[in-house]
Amino acid sequence: MSNVPSYVSVIFGITTFITVYLFGRAAGNSKATIPILLAWLILQAIVSMKGFYTVTDSMPPRFVLLIWPPLLLIILLFLIPGGRKYIDSLDSKILTYLHTIRIPVEIVLFWLFLYKQVPQLMTFEGRHFDILSGFSAPFVAYFGYSKKKLSRTILLAWNFICLGLLINIVIIAALSAPFSIQQFAFDQPDVAVLYFPFTWLPCCVVPIVLLSHLASIRELLIAKK
Repeated sequence: MSNVPSYVSVIFGITTFITVYLFGRAAGNSKATIPILLAWLILQAIVSMKGFYTVTDSMPPRFVLLIWPPLLLIILLFLIPGGRKYIDSLDSKILTYLHTIRIPVEIVLFWLFLYKQVPQLMTFEGRHFDILSGFSAPFVAYFGYSKKKLSRTILLAWNFICLGLLINIVIIAALSAPFSIQQFAFDQPDVAVLYFPFTWLPCCVVPIVLLSHLASIRELLIAKK
């Protein structure tokens, strides 16, 4: 990643910490949330800087150690009573504002494309339209939660649409990475996420965005009953 300007890494690092901070604010009653997230980031930073994830021919791919732990944790939160209590304590307004971080993430991905670290289809010039979620998030948070001008149906629809956009780019990214399942972008694969600090995208930023949508959807569905 020596050809990528340092400002790209710095901006992405700042974006990651803002994501963690906002999620910590949403989980205001939990003193453990931010320390656990920071510990996870530090662990993955150390592992990434040793080049652990750049080995792509192992089976299963080492990359799963970035994504499976947070995914399993999210599943566990929804399965156990204490986890559901934690999810229900999250502030949906802050969770909605949190999605604005998808704007700088998109910009970083575009820069990484210019420096040949991700394919074009992972940017807003390709098949990645997640930036729409980022631009719309502050308006949805303000009019939906602060002013209460948006119905639960509209809030649910927005969350489901944005969740779909997130799943779309996750699938594209996975199928563009240099693994055995690669289907796209053989000329310019998705290699950025194998290096620090961009490993923080699949191991932290994406899971937080995913959980933010799922928690908001759960709250809205419960409120409709």
